[in-house]
This record gives sequence, C-alpha cells and structure tokens, in this order.
Amino acid sequence: MQQLKSLEELRAWRAQVRGTVALVPTMGNLHEGHLKLVDRAQQLADHVVVSIFVNPLQFGANEDLASYPRTFDADCLALAERKTSAVFAPTVADVYPRGLAQQTFIEVPGISELLCGASRPGHFRGVATIVAKLFNMVQPNVAIFGEKDFQQLQVIRLMTHDLSLPVDIIGMPTERADDGLALSSRNGYLNGEQRSLAPLLFAQLRHTAQAIQAGEAHQLALEKARTVLEQAGFRIDYLELCRREDLLPATPDDRELVILVAAFVGTTRLIDNLQFDR
Repeated sequence: MQQLKSLEELRAWRAQVRGTVALVPTMGNLHEGHLKLVDRAQQLADHVVVSIFVNPLQFGANEDLASYPRTFDADCLALAERKTSAVFAPTVADVYPRGLAQQTFIEVPGISELLCGASRPGHFRGVATIVAKLFNMVQPNVAIFGEKDFQQLQVIRLMTHDLSLPVDIIGMPTERADDGLALSSRNGYLNGEQRSLAPLLFAQLRHTAQAIQAGEAHQLALEKARTVLEQAGFRIDYLELCRREDLLPATPDDRELVILVAAFVGTTRLIDNLQFDR
C-alpha cells in the first residue's frame, strides 16, 4: 500500500496506474463503517484510494477540530489489511496553499442551509469544497460515502451533478453496533453511561417510523419522540421528517421519506437517520 503525503506524490502515483479508481474520503480514526466502504470500493474499481484529512474548513468555531481523534498509523494498518492501493494524507498547507481565508469555495444552495447546515453555518461549504478538491486531485471514477451522514451525501450528489463531475457517487448503509448505535468516530467521546444511553436514538427513530407507517400524523409522532429523548437525557438539535430526494419537510402526500436527527449526549453531538417508505 502506497502512503502518499503530498499532491505531487499523488499525481505521480495516479499517472502510472491503469484501470478504474475508487475514492473513499475520510477524516481518519477509521472504524468498521469506514472499512465496509473500502470493501465496497474494492468491488467497484481496480484501485482504491482512501484519503485521510481532518478538514478545518468544515469545522466551526468552538467545534472539535483540535481534539478530533487522529490515529494515522492504526488507520494505515487496517487499510493495508484490506489491500487498499493507496492512502492519501495531505497537509493543510497542501490542500489550502493560500490559507483558509483566501480559499475558493463551493456552495450547494438550499440543501446546505437545512438541518445540520442551520446548526453549523458553513459546514457544508467546507464539505463540498474539500470533496471537489479531492475529486480533482485523485480523479476517481467512483466515490463511496456512508449514509449515516445522509445530508452530506445528498449535498455531494447535488454538487457532483451540478458541476458535471465525472464521478459516480455511491451511498452505503450505516454500519451499527449490535445495540443499534451508528458507528462514528465521535462515539469515542462518550463515557460509559452516555454510551449506554446513545442507542435509544436509533430505537426511537424506528419506533417513530413505524408509527407514521401505521397512519399516525408525523407531527405527533415526532413530538412524542422528542419528549422520550429529552426525558431520557438527550438535548435535541433537530428531529425532522423529510423527503429523501431534497430534504425538504415531508407532506402527507410524500412517500419516500427519511427521519433525520441530531442530538447531544453530554457534549457529544450524534447524528442518525432512518429511511422508509409510507
């Protein structure tokens, strides 16, 4: 497995490989969810590149950029065992040579202002910009993303479509622990009590979806879910029922739906979602 730590090294590697290339963008601290993306990438392309870059442009003020877990050596070991072709781990100076304040950015209007975009202004501008840059750097044929970050996936799909980028975007189902908690690098911030509480988030999404499918008004079902989660100790950022295609609020006539939630357990912000049809 090649370790590519500069754009020059990446371009030299890319120029000599033949066949198709899949990209799995990550911020490192890899867990089984990331590795399942790598497994899928192996099925779709001749070569797999995993990028590891903690992107400062998508972190807001007072967020966890400085403390975000960085486990490069362990990540590389896990990726080598998965027979990954190359790891691309550039520096911030390599990715943003003129600095963050002077960086040209990409913004996907509308969808980027909803949900996580409303809570974290500028977040999806940072996501769209780094993903577009990685696409230009790696020049993949296909890129694989997890559906846990469902809004992020939809933003990337729209950006790729709008900019006519020649990359197929593949979403993969969320990997979960045995108790239902979505795998996330931020789960490591949870203490024992918080970790025991966290699976209630997905359990409540499932209960709410079943209630809506059974005919309960979604506003009532969501309000019940908020009450249960708040009484259990969660602090809700948002809990919404949306159309899957564009994440606009669902109407009674919509059939392809997704419930999206962001909630704090202590100081740790967890996100999750559940797709279902009505």
